[in-house]
Amino acid sequence: MDLQIGIVGLPNVGKSTLFNALTKLDVPAANYPFCTIEPNRGAIPIPDHRLEQIAQVVQPEIVTGATIEFVDIAGLVAGAHRGEGLGNQFLAHIRQVDAIAHVVRVFADSDVASVSGKIDPLGDVDVIELELALADLQVVDKRMEKTTRMLKTGERIYKEELELLEEYKQALEQGIPLRRTRLPQIGELPLLTFKPVMYIANVAEGQEAAGQILQERAQADQAELIPVCAALEAELAQLSEEDRAAFLAELGMDEPALHKVIKAGLRLLDLITFYTIKGRETRAWLLPRNTPAPRGAGTIHSDMERGFIKAEVVPWEVLVEAGSFAACRDKGLLRIEGKDYLIQDGDVILFRFNV
Repeated sequence: MDLQIGIVGLPNVGKSTLFNALTKLDVPAANYPFCTIEPNRGAIPIPDHRLEQIAQVVQPEIVTGATIEFVDIAGLVAGAHRGEGLGNQFLAHIRQVDAIAHVVRVFADSDVASVSGKIDPLGDVDVIELELALADLQVVDKRMEKTTRMLKTGERIYKEELELLEEYKQALEQGIPLRRTRLPQIGELPLLTFKPVMYIANVAEGQEAAGQILQERAQADQAELIPVCAALEAELAQLSEEDRAAFLAELGMDEPALHKVIKAGLRLLDLITFYTIKGRETRAWLLPRNTPAPRGAGTIHSDMERGFIKAEVVPWEVLVEAGSFAACRDKGLLRIEGKDYLIQDGDVILFRFNV
């Protein structure tokens, strides 16, 4: 899977601190704008209790979890669409990701400068949304010029495209991100406001409720809102598992808040997880929802997709109860699925194929 979630926001809102906590990598996190220029990338392990239970039953030598990639993109500023603050470069980085995790500063800290000079979460969101919309307008205007020239061919497709581009432009000029419209997307056109988004409210420790100031904005985008104290999560990430569990218990938390961010990322990209048990290894794999079985096999190896014969499938909880894949087969619990089968979240699959 090559799908990526870009961590986006104004400078000094805690993007790199959040990224550090997610990846446990020591990327720079400093109190000045444009500390991050080239995007940092990290494959983040996905917390997966189902994989843990499967492994407890199967007892493989190797357990390999799935990962999701986050990209720490430098902070945007007002005027980014005109190139302010290296804006063109940073907008280009956002165009390359599949979804956006918009980090918004809610915490107050006199030691960490605010670009706007005050703590204004809704205003900060407006700045980012405006820059993305203006950048999209530039792309739409340029495409409209090209499409208008193509009208002389008389092909209906260009007339229909121009009408759609005009609807894009009207929405963007009204400040409406294209993801809020029901307009179809022109696939090869790199429009930023079509990208799905989730909001991460970076709050002070113990002030999670303060993040609700963004709830209405998140609802307008049909987006998830996750309150996170990035500084606290970065501290937790540096602890041993035992110390982390004790610290979380002291805080009254079942799991790090970052687990919610990772799981929200899966939902944002509409990804599911399936599992394989083969030889010494039990492994989790990510797929877009509604992926046919042959293509799912292809995520493991392209030869498996080309030579696909069938898939032997059992839900993970059935496997755990039965005790093994062989026991599922003996008890008639396996399903035999063909090329049209759409892999379901939690499936454990053995692919049969010709080499």
